Amino acid sequence: MAKPELIEWRTAAEPVDYETAVAFMEDRVEGIRTHQAPETVWLLEHPPLYTAGTSATPDDLLEPGRFPVYRTGRGGQYTYHGPGQRVGYVMLDLNKRGRDVRAYVHNLEEWIIATLAKFDVKGERRDDRVGIWIDQGGGVEHKIAAIGVRIRRWITFHGIAINVNPDLSHFTGIVPCGIEAHGVTSLHALGIPVTMEEVDAALRGAFDEAFER
Repeated sequence: MAKPELIEWRTAAEPVDYETAVAFMEDRVEGIRTHQAPETVWLLEHPPLYTAGTSATPDDLLEPGRFPVYRTGRGGQYTYHGPGQRVGYVMLDLNKRGRDVRAYVHNLEEWIIATLAKFDVKGERRDDRVGIWIDQGGGVEHKIAAIGVRIRRWITFHGIAINVNPDLSHFTGIVPCGIEAHGVTSLHALGIPVTMEEVDAALRGAFDEAFER
């Protein structure tokens, strides 16, 4: 398989409205499909909001009036986005990378795990739960990163969210990803006071490890 062309990396300096991000992704996915735009990874933050995936159930929205709620075509249930959380929207052409959704999700997981490893944090998969988890001992596990994907004509969009230093109390307005038995954490909560710029550099360095082998 030929190596894909170079990927465009974009980083937003200010929080991006959710509708603006979705509009960009829709346009970029079509541009990739028609070979008018490059594959793209967009790193950004959102203002505080909740998104509801295709499997979201009303009972998991515990505080409906707390933040804006956006219905989205990605898979999964309710997710929180807000300042201090690095969102990575990934727009890749699986037509030239292999039409394998499971392998693509595995690569997203590997990308997060490799990024966390650069800060000596061990992120782990769970067979019965989506996302990346931190084992804190004594049966206590917290989620540090979420994954939600959508694929149209084998072009990907949406992507990942890593908790760098968000207000973790904002997650209490939902049942994150429908999972009540475990909480959420962040790099700062784990005692890793990294900057967003350091996380971005780690994400970019780890991407090739996960996707370009």
